[in-house]
Formats: sequence, C-alpha cells, structure tokens
Amino acid sequence: MLKEFVGGSIVILIAIATLAQFWPSIGWVLWLVVPAILIGIYDVFQTRHAIRRNFPFVGHLRYLLESIGPEINQYFVEGATDGNPIDRNQRTYIYSRAKRQVQTHPFGTELDLLEPGYVYMHHSIYPAEKLEGSSRVTIGGPDCRQPYSASVLNISAMSYGSLSAQAVTALNLGAREGGFFHCTGEGGISPYHLKGGDLCFQIGTGYFGARTPDGEFSPEHFRTNATRPEVKLIELKLSQGAKPGHGGILPASKNDAEIAAIRGVVPHTAVASPGRHSAFGDAEGLLRFIAQLRDLSDGKPVGFKLCVGDRREFEDICRAMQRTGIMPDFITVDGAEGGTGAAPIDFSNYVGLPLEEGLTAVVDILNGYGVRDKIRVIAAGKIFTAFDMYRVMCLGADLCNSARGMMLALGCIQALKCHTNRCPTGVATNDPTLTRGLVVGQKWHRVRNYHGAMVHDFLELVAAAGVTDLEQLDRSRIYKRLSAEVVVPIDKVYPPVVRGSLLR
Repeated sequence: MLKEFVGGSIVILIAIATLAQFWPSIGWVLWLVVPAILIGIYDVFQTRHAIRRNFPFVGHLRYLLESIGPEINQYFVEGATDGNPIDRNQRTYIYSRAKRQVQTHPFGTELDLLEPGYVYMHHSIYPAEKLEGSSRVTIGGPDCRQPYSASVLNISAMSYGSLSAQAVTALNLGAREGGFFHCTGEGGISPYHLKGGDLCFQIGTGYFGARTPDGEFSPEHFRTNATRPEVKLIELKLSQGAKPGHGGILPASKNDAEIAAIRGVVPHTAVASPGRHSAFGDAEGLLRFIAQLRDLSDGKPVGFKLCVGDRREFEDICRAMQRTGIMPDFITVDGAEGGTGAAPIDFSNYVGLPLEEGLTAVVDILNGYGVRDKIRVIAAGKIFTAFDMYRVMCLGADLCNSARGMMLALGCIQALKCHTNRCPTGVATNDPTLTRGLVVGQKWHRVRNYHGAMVHDFLELVAAAGVTDLEQLDRSRIYKRLSAEVVVPIDKVYPPVVRGSLLR
C-alpha cells in the first residue's frame, strides 16, 4: 500500500509542478496536496486504525462523517415521530410552549393509532369547567411539621456540575417565577440554586452537601443545608431510572475547583458515587434514616426516590412502615426510561422497571398495606407533554417531575454530548466558551413558560374528560391498545389493589 500511495503521490506532485510552470496561479495547490500526502504516509505506517492504514488520507472522511452523523440524522433524516430518546414532535411541543409560539398542530395526528402499545384517554361529551386553581398538592404526612404546597409539575433532579451554572440559575429563576420546586440533584446546593426558587434538597449515596471528608453522612452538614429557607423538602435518592443500582458519575472534565468544593471532593478527578448507601442497609434502617433527616430539617417533608426493581423489596419497606410507624412524606418513582448525563449503557438499556409498571406497583403496594393516603407519589421519567402528566396521574401519581423537558425548554437540542463537557448549547457543560451562549435573562422565561403551558394543557385534558376533581382521575380513564383488534382500559392491565388487602 505504501508503494502505491507514494508512487501515485509523486505522479500528482510532478503533474502539478509541471502545470505550475505554465499557469503559476495554480501553485497554491501544492500547499494543499503536500500536507495531504504527508498525512497519508503517516496513515500507512500507523497501526491503530485499519481503515486509515488501508485507505490513507481518504479514510479520514469516514471518521469525519461518523462524527457528524447524529447532526445529519437529526436535521436531514429523522421524521416527526423519529428521534431517540425524545422524538421531533415532543421536542417541538416543548420548544413551542417555552417560546410561546404557535401551539396547535395541523392536519391530524402523525401517530399510528392501531399500533400495539398506543395509549389514549377517553373524553366526555359533557366536558367540565376547567379546574382553575386546582394544580397544587400538599406534601406532608402525620409526622411532618412544615408541609409544602407543590405544583403538579416540577423540575426533576439535575446537579450543578452535570448542568452549567447558567442552566441551574435559569432553572431556579423559572421555578421562582412559576411557583414550582427545583430539585437540586445529588450534587449538593450551589450558589446558583439560591436565586429564590423553592428547592427539593436531594441526598444521594455520595452525601454531597451532607458528608464528612471520608464520604460518610454528616448530620451537621446536612442540617446546615436542610434548614435553609429555600429548602422546602428533602429527597433521599435510592436509585434513578437511567442507572438503577449504579451511583452517579461526574466526569473529571466537569469537576472543576468550585464544583469540588460544593461536593467536598478532590477537583479534576472523576467522581463516582457508591452504588449503595452507607448510612443504612435494610428497610427499617431506611425509615429510621428518613426520620432522622426529618428531625434534622426541623420537620420538613422527607421522601425517597427509586426506580423499582424487585417488588418484594418495596413490600419489605411497607412492612417496615407497619412495624415502626415511620413513613416517608412522599415517594418519587423514576422509570427505567429516565435520563442522565452519563451512565453505563447496559444500565440504561436493561435495568429497572419502566415508569408505567414501577408506578402502578408502588401505588398498589402502598394501597395494599393501607398507607397510600398518607404518602404522596411523584412520577418521573419522560414527562414531556400534558398527556404524559394526565396518564401518570390516572395511574396513581399525585404530581410529576420533569428533567429533560426542562432542559429542552432551556435550549437543549438533544446533541447527546452531555457526558463530554462539549454541550453546544451550554446546558450540560462548564466550558466557558460554550456556557456563554446560554443567556440566563432569556432562558429562565422559557422554563416558566413551559411549566405554565404544561399545567394549562393538563387542566384542559382534565376538563375534556368531564373531571371536576383531580381525585376522580383513575386507571379506567386510560385505554391501551394490546393489538390491532384489542383495546382495554388500563385498569384491566393493572387491576387496582383493595386497600389493606396485603395486610392479610
């Protein structure tokens, strides 16, 4: 290959040099050809890439096209219902509401209504009046001394470090102006979370913002953050949908000195949270830890977040509630379809229950043990549209959290570069050359707008169903197509459990 490449290159150089004698103006071509030949010679001798070794210089085109493949697919190939994990129609839905642009759709649905798995709601020929002022839910059980009135839609967990300072600031300002809470994620409370928006302070297995130097839970540090006036509730993260059973991951490229100081770790190192908590190791220990967090926070609502795996483990938690009398104020159920900035691909693809199955399992088990009425349930995992909210609340949730929806409202374009510190929109990076593109004064309005439009659209769906109270939402109102010929109400797929039936 080297012989043929060099021989051909010499012929080309001689040809260009000869032509340059008669047309001096083409001599500049040599400045392009000579570097190309040198690159080609290097390619022939290098041993790492077979394509470049066998096809010197030309082989680079393969890697160039591969590097821009996602952009080519997104802008020129994918259709309205294509694109993963969020399709073009869903992204358009979010952008139009965030920017207060046209929010109607022409010419009918683009979905295949006969496709197995298609889910829809039934409506009433006698729609109800829109439930103005009915979009808040009180969180706080019998042992809570500072209950919180939450919006039916809030910002799900995203840490500073995973997101940029500008992104976190814009999210918090949007939450402040829109009247909904902003979950900090497990990375601790940064100055950018403290712009006036209500906070859900999340504690993960790394105990960032509440840890000792060796990574154990610190009651003193926790209390300092949990008693801040901005913190309205505390969420203990057991697992998340995108990587259940695996700790959080902060790449070294994102872990600068400021982020490391907030988290209490060494800067410029990859930070991998443990897969499990060191503060407890069983169901009863979990509940006693929740009671400790509630006491340290002066009685604020405390709950936990999980992606359901083994249903028997969740039943064990409910039995421990019966034994101890300790209950969380809320439980956040994340689906395996949830997102994250960085996760091992096997965990994202094959671990955990999808939201529909996990949510119904949690609601049914809580009801079976007679404690559902004392605990609020929050649904998270691909909540992008008002129908997503309506569906999960019919399945049994009291309210919803969205992470990627809020990111798209900020300007995320689903470039799938969250883990590289090269997010082109400045949302999921701390590279100052990229974060400068995210102008907080413009973006926080979009977060507020998206939230307001989602709640408005949700209440319109509720009215279309003839519902006069959110308590009337149940599984009989949602239908699921099992095949081209078979459609059933979803309460036939997931029959509700009779209250207290599992106690026997």
